[in-house]
Amino acid sequence: MLQFSPYILSRKFPPVEESDEDGLLAMGGELSPEWLLDAYTHGIFPWPANDLSPMLWWSPDPRGILDFSQIHFSRRLLRTCRSRRFQITFNADFFQVISLCAETHRRDGGVWITPAMIRAYAEFHHAGYAKSVEVWRSGKLVGGTYGVSIGGFFAAESMFHTMTDASKVALYFLVERLKERGFLLLDIQMITPHTEKFGGVEISRNDYLRQLDNALAQDCRFD
Repeated sequence: MLQFSPYILSRKFPPVEESDEDGLLAMGGELSPEWLLDAYTHGIFPWPANDLSPMLWWSPDPRGILDFSQIHFSRRLLRTCRSRRFQITFNADFFQVISLCAETHRRDGGVWITPAMIRAYAEFHHAGYAKSVEVWRSGKLVGGTYGVSIGGFFAAESMFHTMTDASKVALYFLVERLKERGFLLLDIQMITPHTEKFGGVEISRNDYLRQLDNALAQDCRFD
């Protein structure tokens, strides 16, 4: 049984209650597996301004999640997922998935998945914590998503598509995999109009940390 808990004092970060009103907790540090593991198990995640500035670490309040009991997909999308139009794999090409996700721009025109982030999460993947879902069409990668898996907790980080519906298909199969394997918490960090359509909700940081503590205590396997 895993023994991580957000209520055990972080070795790398100040208490999340010290975050500012936007959720910014700390600047600097390292994008190493050790730092990333410490962050995610304490309700913290990295989100850089750019590849030249010090890393920014966040713990917003409220926090966005996809509640498994409230997630919903349209009938049209469900038909697409069941049509065998796409082929689905898990952890078959993590590096290509995150690299293509990096081409998705933020609202301000910047790119948050910087080269340093790609290198760090590729290393985190090799350490066994970062996972991917691939969506293929005729042997070509056309959609996917990636995130962080620890115990019964999964933090969805980003997704991409080059064909209509491919990223939504990736999300559907991610959710199905997590439900099938007994995961308890699907973190999406902050709600967007896109995630709200699938049932994304906001909860308080305290509620999030309680759910995280319970999820981290589970012995779930994404693979």
